[in-house]
Amino acid sequence: MQIFGTRKCKQTQKAERFLKERGIDYQFVDLTQKAMSPRELDSVAASIGGHHLLMDEESKAFQKRGMAWMEYDPREELLEHPELLRTPIIRKQPKAMVGFDADQLQELIG
Repeated sequence: MQIFGTRKCKQTQKAERFLKERGIDYQFVDLTQKAMSPRELDSVAASIGGHHLLMDEESKAFQKRGMAWMEYDPREELLEHPELLRTPIIRKQPKAMVGFDADQLQELIG
């Protein structure tokens, strides 16, 4: 199981706490240190229904770039600017989820 996120993200912290409380091992990938590979991004996007669902439209990066009024390729933007990703991204092959939802995470764990 992997969690992609940032140390400052409150939702990522909630997901980590949730897994730790249940004794579930996971690998944390800090997106400020290491971006997702194109293959990882595509795998997660396929699992959740598309790259556009990974875009954090409420992020400062999205607002600062004025993306609400732009036409863009979500995949390309997310690969170039990982700060646009919604976090946490939680992956347990072959499934994934975005954001923290305790019920959804429990279902992902199985």
